[in-house]
Amino acid sequence: MNAIQANRSVLSHLFGAPVIVASLGYFVDVYDLLIFGIVRIPSLKSMGLSAAEISTVGASILNWQMSGLFLGGVLWGVLGDKKGRLSVLFSSIITYSVAHIACAYVQDPATYKALRFIAGIGLAGELGAGVTLVSEILPKEIRSLGSSLIGGIGMLGAVFAYFTFEIFDWRNAYLVGGGMGVLLLLLRMSVFESGIFEQIKSQKSVQRGNFFALFTNRDRLIRYLKCIGIGIPFWFVISVLATFSDEFGRAFGIAEPIKPGLSIMWAYIGISISDFACGILSHWLQSRKKAVAYLMAFAFVFSIVYLFFGINTAAELYAVTVLMGLGIGYWALFVTISAEQFGTNLRATAATTVPNMVRGTVILMTTLFMSFKDSFTVIESGALVGILAFGVGLFSILTIPETHGRDLDFLEK
Repeated sequence: MNAIQANRSVLSHLFGAPVIVASLGYFVDVYDLLIFGIVRIPSLKSMGLSAAEISTVGASILNWQMSGLFLGGVLWGVLGDKKGRLSVLFSSIITYSVAHIACAYVQDPATYKALRFIAGIGLAGELGAGVTLVSEILPKEIRSLGSSLIGGIGMLGAVFAYFTFEIFDWRNAYLVGGGMGVLLLLLRMSVFESGIFEQIKSQKSVQRGNFFALFTNRDRLIRYLKCIGIGIPFWFVISVLATFSDEFGRAFGIAEPIKPGLSIMWAYIGISISDFACGILSHWLQSRKKAVAYLMAFAFVFSIVYLFFGINTAAELYAVTVLMGLGIGYWALFVTISAEQFGTNLRATAATTVPNMVRGTVILMTTLFMSFKDSFTVIESGALVGILAFGVGLFSILTIPETHGRDLDFLEK
């Protein structure tokens, strides 16, 4: 009977409002984050831009969105530790929902750029604040299982975004994203604030949400940089191998044109499956580090297969892309690790800024990839960037402190 009661308790925590709402929130976050990349060409073409203009303007809009994510990561992270996790969730959802609804009615590239910047700011707060809240609410023994649900459900937002655009036009795709945000806002009403945060909120002597405190202590800075490093292989696979899969397909001699959007969708299918499994693996191994390291090594192996083992057809390329997605499906657990590394007074700041710092490395990786192509082949250029990305990632996860089962009721001094 005690075992039955314990199982019921675990299920009640995992399928309670905080975890379910955080999972759906991440679903909307992923949908809205990727929707511009999916509708980029038809949306800009409808504004009368030429093919050359679509390339340059599209890259500019994407960079503005990424800049918004970077700025928003700092903004929401600091506010999450100063004002509370829930206040960030409400504010960020309102911000990106309004921006996405407005994107459905945009008529010129300049306004489009401004709205994607605002959307980026709003999207930056969703995952970090949600994972921080869930990490502090769930019993420490099952936090990894909570991250499994958040990541697995959330990553399906990419698949939903792809098929939404296939069914509707690009303007309605934005309205769907904004509408989901409004519904999510209503669901947030059922979620309560973290008790751990409430305990320190009234302590005036505790400094909360000082972003610069992450850089003023050597040990804290090293932990922070390693958290960022863990996430870099994820975006290498997405931003280089999947996004430029059309170029790799031509380099492999594949006759059938490769669709980058389809490659990204297949990658996210693998990621979603793995995100469900990653937290379970961490729970079984009793280790965050081992679970992420095993998956990262798996992704590294299939990145080598992708680049050097003679892919001959589109079907083979998409299949290997799914396998790489399985290897990098540790995103939610990676954000959980970032939350667990830091005390309550800096936890939201770290957990919200880290994933957005990683997203910022996309600009560096794609710039390196383009620069390497001046001297090397497409395949060699991808391999060079991959060596850097996986080298940093594996070093970071192997040397960062283990946090499985850590009590989160502590402060950063």
